[in-house]
Amino acid sequence: MLNRMELIRIFSVAAESPTFRDAATRLGTSPQTVTRAIKELERTFGELLFHRSTRQVHLTTFGAELAVQARDTLDRVDQLFVANSKLQDKGIVGITAPHAIGKLYLTQYLKPLMQENPGLSIDLSLDDQLTDAVASKIDIGVRIGAVRDRRYIARTVAGVELKIVAAPALLDAVPSPDSLEALKRLPLSILMDRKNGRPWPWMLAQGQSFLPTSPAFTCDDPETEREFVLAGLALGQMPGYLAEPYLSDGRLVEVMHDAAPAPFELIMYRPQTGPVPPRVRLVYDHLVTCFCDPTIFPQSSR
Repeated sequence: MLNRMELIRIFSVAAESPTFRDAATRLGTSPQTVTRAIKELERTFGELLFHRSTRQVHLTTFGAELAVQARDTLDRVDQLFVANSKLQDKGIVGITAPHAIGKLYLTQYLKPLMQENPGLSIDLSLDDQLTDAVASKIDIGVRIGAVRDRRYIARTVAGVELKIVAAPALLDAVPSPDSLEALKRLPLSILMDRKNGRPWPWMLAQGQSFLPTSPAFTCDDPETEREFVLAGLALGQMPGYLAEPYLSDGRLVEVMHDAAPAPFELIMYRPQTGPVPPRVRLVYDHLVTCFCDPTIFPQSSR
């Protein structure tokens, strides 16, 4: 059974057509459907809408007045959809990402997108742990490591290597390590977990890990740790996206690369419940493109 909006649309086309058959052709339906729709409206209003003959149909006075109101109504409905289509890329998109990625990369990635879409607003939350995007009303999440929660749709966009790096000046002063035992004897930095205050262990190949017992430097900010390593005060282990720009220009040198663990996955995720608003899809697709492109997001130089 046709709903009222469909009945009005059929009537409006019929009012502009010489016959119900012509109206059916324009609507892509059958003449019987048009006839049934008109009869249903005539029963609803208790008035004839058309004078019918074998060759033509003519609007009654009531039908002509109704046709004007129907066209106005349909125009307003069409304008509603047009107006909302223009707003599809406007509004807030909530994003969560690790501190370093958020500060170093999301600004440059999102700047051109926001310039092209001035109605777009970004609400960025920085967290090195997996954020409960559903509870926090986050639209898009970025994290390093697997996302196994079935409430999310997750996609791997890049591989992140952990690299042991040092400034050339430090390696001029101490022997370059060639084993774990040699590494332990050198000044090392430790990154602390912001949430629980515990140190992150250094990860090595074949599932090995260790914690420096007497670190030369300890902090909870990856960028600050990198500055300390750049100053030649300690060796550090850091993700490739933090180290690569400085490895490329020679300000850092990678050591013990054969002892590096397998690359971790850089994941983008979003809640899978409900439709994806166009503004979220716009930002999500743009970030996927940026992170997947090794010329945009720093990855392994090897």
